[in-house]
Amino acid sequence: MQISFLIVTKNRPEDLALTLNKLKLLIDLSIHEVLVFIDGCSKTEAIISDFNWVNWTKSRESLSASPARATLYKKAKGHIFIGLDDDAHPLSSDFILTVETTFNNNAHLGIIAFQEVRGLFTSDQNALQHSKDLEAYFTSDFVGCGFAIKKEVYEATNGFPIWIDIYGEEPAVALEVLDLGCTILYQPSIKVNHRVDVVQRKLQGRNYFRFEHQLKNTLRYYLVYYPKPVRKVVKTLWHNFKKYALKDWTYFKAFIKVFFSTLFKLPSILKYRQPVKAETIKNKLNLKPLNYSA
Repeated sequence: MQISFLIVTKNRPEDLALTLNKLKLLIDLSIHEVLVFIDGCSKTEAIISDFNWVNWTKSRESLSASPARATLYKKAKGHIFIGLDDDAHPLSSDFILTVETTFNNNAHLGIIAFQEVRGLFTSDQNALQHSKDLEAYFTSDFVGCGFAIKKEVYEATNGFPIWIDIYGEEPAVALEVLDLGCTILYQPSIKVNHRVDVVQRKLQGRNYFRFEHQLKNTLRYYLVYYPKPVRKVVKTLWHNFKKYALKDWTYFKAFIKVFFSTLFKLPSILKYRQPVKAETIKNKLNLKPLNYSA
């Protein structure tokens, strides 16, 4: 098996079906596999019979994104893992060949971050016209809606963390990959259409759910990986308190909830503590940030 496509899905059967239909046009099932994890949503099970070429995993209870990925990725057999969101699909017919060639040309490459083209478009050609013509560069992160990682690299890390639920799992894997001495390449010529309604997201305004989970998981990230995490933890708390909690009552309640839950769960969080090398942190800070293309 050369490539495993891996997707975690929850309550979006129509989006998932579209992604699977797009993938079917690109893959050769003799050397490629598609694995889907249904994260505690019964209505998605209705489409299983429509895609008997997919390797399905079902969970009665929702595990959340990162633990679900951790479970699913253990089942993959390909030399290369390609992670996609259930509402994201590749935009070019040479997608697979480009991924393989990029890895073959870079011996120390661990992860390829794809260009995320956000929006709802009438066609893939229209989506490509809205993408950006950018140069590739080495970076410190990737987005879960579209990336590739070598199987041997992924298995040399602890994988997607089970101590993170959603928002923050990618930076955790990225840091462990960098700590192995591998690189992460942002390759914008490899594009995926993340089919989100950009206008609607802007209209939604504040995202309290995202704020709470990002703050919680950022604190855990520092506590698990940083050799000296206290300064980063305090700085993160102070920044979020000033910028959000002081200005909005709902943000304030979420901030207090995260603060005390982190205190109470500190012993269980520290069980996963595995600090990376100080040099890795330094190198990470010197890398160009990931370009979140729209």
